Amino acid sequence: MIGVTPYISFNGNCEEAMNFYVECMNGEILFTQRFGDSPMAGEGMNDKILHTSIKIGGSTIMASDCPPGQPVSSGNNISLAIGTNDVEQAEKFFNKMADGGKVTMPMQETFWAERFGMLTDKFGINWMFNCDKPESDHAKATAQ
Repeated sequence: MIGVTPYISFNGNCEEAMNFYVECMNGEILFTQRFGDSPMAGEGMNDKILHTSIKIGGSTIMASDCPPGQPVSSGNNISLAIGTNDVEQAEKFFNKMADGGKVTMPMQETFWAERFGMLTDKFGINWMFNCDKPESDHAKATAQ
């Protein structure tokens, strides 16, 4: 299954912004994970948002706070996130989209994904590609 979702990056106020959007538009928080609840704990951001998703009507918005040293500004703070459960498909899409663009994180295994990568395409649009780990592997990774 494939889908495209907007992904917004914040400079430390992700939780405040997402709560604001939920309140203003009768939304619902679907998931929240903090840096401190992940293998990335201890980087001075433990109380900040590693990943969250909210639902507004029939749409989902995903977001996070940026790690220290990687600030965002208006214009580079929104990416389109491609989600799939097929590693081969994710890598194929990534490689095609990288042509003429700039890879900012090569496709690789992460603690949350079988494959994850980021790039800016030749038109200046930021993309994230995510292929989830099988549920049992993901549950183990997030529990650590």
